[in-house]
Amino acid sequence: MQPEDRKALHKNYHDNHYGFPIHNDDELFGRLIMEINQAGLSWETILKKEDSFRKAYSNFSIEKIAAYTEKDRERLLSDPGIIRNKLKVNAAIENAKTILELKKEFGSFEKWLEHHHPKTKEEWVKLFKKTFRFTGGEIVGEFLMSIGFLKGAHSDDCKINERIFAANPKWKEE
Repeated sequence: MQPEDRKALHKNYHDNHYGFPIHNDDELFGRLIMEINQAGLSWETILKKEDSFRKAYSNFSIEKIAAYTEKDRERLLSDPGIIRNKLKVNAAIENAKTILELKKEFGSFEKWLEHHHPKTKEEWVKLFKKTFRFTGGEIVGEFLMSIGFLKGAHSDDCKINERIFAANPKWKEE
């Protein structure tokens, strides 16, 4: 990938996605899948593979992923377009099943998140570790910043902050 392409990849995520609220459960789950898969790798690696992740994981459909079979698990583990890590693949499938259960109780993944807001990063990490698989401090913190539940996605002097603030991130309510 050329340096200008790499810069454009990061700029698009920074300017149009990172820190902005997401109100679609499948997209929220997709961001969680991507954050989990980033563990131990660069975010650039994950951004380059986003289209492949969408294709491999049924466009991040929680219902479809929760119904994945052993054959689907094997398909994912042999897909060179994504991160072929058994723990990460299993986490995606099991976390989809967990979110289906949360949706029964709270109505949506987003409403579950809202129900627990506000929390400190440490409190969120404890909740996520209790609820989901493969969710350590860095993953949870980045996930919550990336969807507007925790402040800090951008520095205070970043011009993107104005657009994020206008989109009403949850951290704004604190």
